[in-house]
Amino acid sequence: MKDTSHTRPKLEDVARLAGVSKTTVSRVLNNRGYLSEKTIQKVNDAMAALGYQPNIIARQLFQQKTYLVGLIFPTVNNPFFAQLEAEMERLLYKRGYKVLMGNSQNNPDKEKDYLKQLLTHQVDGLIVGAHNQGLKEYSHHNLPIVSIDRIMNDDIPVVSSDNFQGGKLATERLLKRGCRYVVHTNGPLNLNTPAQQRRLAYESVMEAHGLKPITYHIDFNISQEEKREVLRCIFEEHPLVDGIFASNDTDAAILLSLAREYHREVPRDLKIIGYDGADMTQLLLPHLSTIQQPINQMAKTAVNLLENRMNGKVSQSNTHILPVKLLDNGTC
Repeated sequence: MKDTSHTRPKLEDVARLAGVSKTTVSRVLNNRGYLSEKTIQKVNDAMAALGYQPNIIARQLFQQKTYLVGLIFPTVNNPFFAQLEAEMERLLYKRGYKVLMGNSQNNPDKEKDYLKQLLTHQVDGLIVGAHNQGLKEYSHHNLPIVSIDRIMNDDIPVVSSDNFQGGKLATERLLKRGCRYVVHTNGPLNLNTPAQQRRLAYESVMEAHGLKPITYHIDFNISQEEKREVLRCIFEEHPLVDGIFASNDTDAAILLSLAREYHREVPRDLKIIGYDGADMTQLLLPHLSTIQQPINQMAKTAVNLLENRMNGKVSQSNTHILPVKLLDNGTC
């Protein structure tokens, strides 16, 4: 007699033990059609008793979904992106999706390579926060895409914080605290992103007070050592600087370190405000004043938008702006 004690249980075995049809078991597995809680529980109990594992590949073919979502962001070394990616992964996992992550390091070739790999894996959708623009691979009309803080194509929704309001809050606070020689650090001027609104707000507030705006545009592709040398120029070229609005908390952290080198006491004779306010930054630099983005809410909004698009629902607006707040922690 053939030994069947180690035979892998099949769909019909589950149906027989649960006292239902194979079609009912399939409907439970694929969450299709109306079924009573009692029936669902009977099927689940039968699967547990038999140790039944559904055929994932067959299920994906039936549903025409892979339950894979791709994330492409510059780096997890930045606390803002690290928290954003971690929160999106958590939310997607709760909804039954696995995540494939690619950190582009602001390299368009690397970003293009990651994108091609993700398309090869037939991901159901993409959430993108990389800096590079104009890649034709993003014109994949059958692939739902959501962007965070990046303007890509007209039909791709963008989730961002209220960058203009953030820039306005930071600059006005520095001026209110008596600063008159305020410098701003920003990303590349030729990069069309919502974050440019921080610079525009800074310039607007400075000019409204009859003050000259001074912006340092910093390339995203340089190393931390190179960035430190660029930021050092602020102290060398503008010895009278009494306020700095940094476009991110990483810049602000370097500026705090340089202030000590140049014997500038913060906040007595130099005031600094950053931008992002990630949880890890608040833990390591609790005294840093910053404009806090609603990072977890941005992640939730992006995941909701992507899931809707994957299900064929298109939002009425492609622009989703979330409020920011000033954390006055002591450096301004």
